[in-house]
Amino acid sequence: MQVFIDYLLQNWALILVLIAFVIMLRITVFLDKKTIRRMYVLIALVFALSIIVFAEFYLEEIRQHNEVRIVLMAIRYSATPFIIAFILFTLVKKARWYVFLPAIALTILNVISIFTGIVFDLNANGDLLRGALGYLPYIGVGLYSAVLVYVLVKQSNKQTTEIIPIIFLAFAFASGIVFPLIIGKNYSRIFCTTIAVALFVYYVFLILQLTKKDALTGLFNRQAYYSSIHHKEKDITAVISIDMNGLKAINDNQGHIAGDKALTALADAFQKAVKSKQHIYRLGGDEFVIICWKTSKEELKELIKNIKDNVSKTIYTCSIGYCYNDNEDKDYEAMVHISDEMMYADKDRYYQETGIDRRSK
Repeated sequence: MQVFIDYLLQNWALILVLIAFVIMLRITVFLDKKTIRRMYVLIALVFALSIIVFAEFYLEEIRQHNEVRIVLMAIRYSATPFIIAFILFTLVKKARWYVFLPAIALTILNVISIFTGIVFDLNANGDLLRGALGYLPYIGVGLYSAVLVYVLVKQSNKQTTEIIPIIFLAFAFASGIVFPLIIGKNYSRIFCTTIAVALFVYYVFLILQLTKKDALTGLFNRQAYYSSIHHKEKDITAVISIDMNGLKAINDNQGHIAGDKALTALADAFQKAVKSKQHIYRLGGDEFVIICWKTSKEELKELIKNIKDNVSKTIYTCSIGYCYNDNEDKDYEAMVHISDEMMYADKDRYYQETGIDRRSK
């Protein structure tokens, strides 16, 4: 009973975080079922690792059963890269099963080390000895963490609101590599809590971001649009209005799945063109707006050119209008009006040149 109480005292913060994580996953409506299931597995892995770590340190304190303790050490050294790999498998959209191969290789080495001491060993007094590959587990975790952060940044929209939680996650993982080298093996006692807190905070950031995202395209939604205008209107230097051509015809003739595919393709083309101070919003249907903060006229022209170039690589077209606040004498409503008027004129030219019936747009 005392051992159980000691475990609770040492891991109560971890348990509370994991329980909160489970509750949040149960009530979330923003993540797909596959991601939620993988999150549950991650929670179970972290909880199991906390028990293994506690048992290992308990055996060290009572100076008994070194043969069991060294097995627990092998499990702990192996579990850490597996957990990071599973985080990669869960959070990265295109991750496949082979992300676990390095973790499997490290596990094999750790199992071999039980008999050879190539990675770790215990002396007669039960003190830890590092083998020839003693730092390999930290290198493995470091490489996994670096790949995870790199891929998360690459698949993000490069906006500050998405980069900040990734930086937080990177900092948490970096602590798991650096702190053991500074404060020693005792960091293992708080490793599980560190990972759990990092994942939970990243999950909260992720959910907050999803509430601002359009479910189909991944662009910012109307709610985010109004929030941006309200908080940063005075810094807006340009507005771009975009409307897809022919969405109604695609929906009527090919079905709404084809229409969704068209909208997603255009959103991807727009996303590839923007920079950090330029946000894209899907206001509904085939209507998009790009708001530019502190963007020069040259940067605006370059952005529009890149959008047109990217869209030309698809089988779809769109109409574009814009307004640049040259003299800073226009409020946002006036800028949108000018941008919309230009976009509607561009749409009229499109239908006149193609001879398509406007009513089937």
